[in-house]
Amino acid sequence: MAAGAMNERNLFGLLALLLSLLLAGCAPGEEETPPLAGASIGGGFTLTNQDGERVADTDFAGRYRLVYFGFTYCPDVCPVDLQIIGQALRQLEQNHPEVAARVQPIFISVDPERDTPPVLKEYVAAFHPRLVGLTGTPEEIADVAKRYGVYYMKEEVEGASDYLVNHSRIALLFGPEGEPIAIVPHDKGADAIAEEIKRWVK
Repeated sequence: MAAGAMNERNLFGLLALLLSLLLAGCAPGEEETPPLAGASIGGGFTLTNQDGERVADTDFAGRYRLVYFGFTYCPDVCPVDLQIIGQALRQLEQNHPEVAARVQPIFISVDPERDTPPVLKEYVAAFHPRLVGLTGTPEEIADVAKRYGVYYMKEEVEGASDYLVNHSRIALLFGPEGEPIAIVPHDKGADAIAEEIKRWVK
């Protein structure tokens, strides 16, 4: 066989190989594994919402859950975080309504003594109309915080009758079956939250 014919065959073979690699790169591969996949975090609970109704985690089945723990008397951190989360959800509602519709934002109080349903109702309404506020007995809150890996502790304020609650500052995204997906970067602004939600909500 002539050298020219051999080179031509090699060239076609090389082109075919490159084409197959390009097509393989365009083909859908395995889905990205969520950072918290398989983590022992989350789980069942039954708490009381801002309307005084008992709510279980199973009531949110089929929806992604964006969960944030805090308390209504928090002087700065909680309202700032919730405001940013609310902004991110409004961005998604405007630009990606199909994604936003699948996400249920949830605020769980770590101060059940003061965060009664009426207090929660007024508080959560200030951040987003779909934000669900949950409270419960001290035992119920202790249980759910433990399940979700959240630390909190009451701290007396010297010279004051009120107290503060030192707690983990974290927002967690769970899947439609309650499976842990990711920590949402609420400290990086609304755009970062919206992008992280879009990344995982299918």
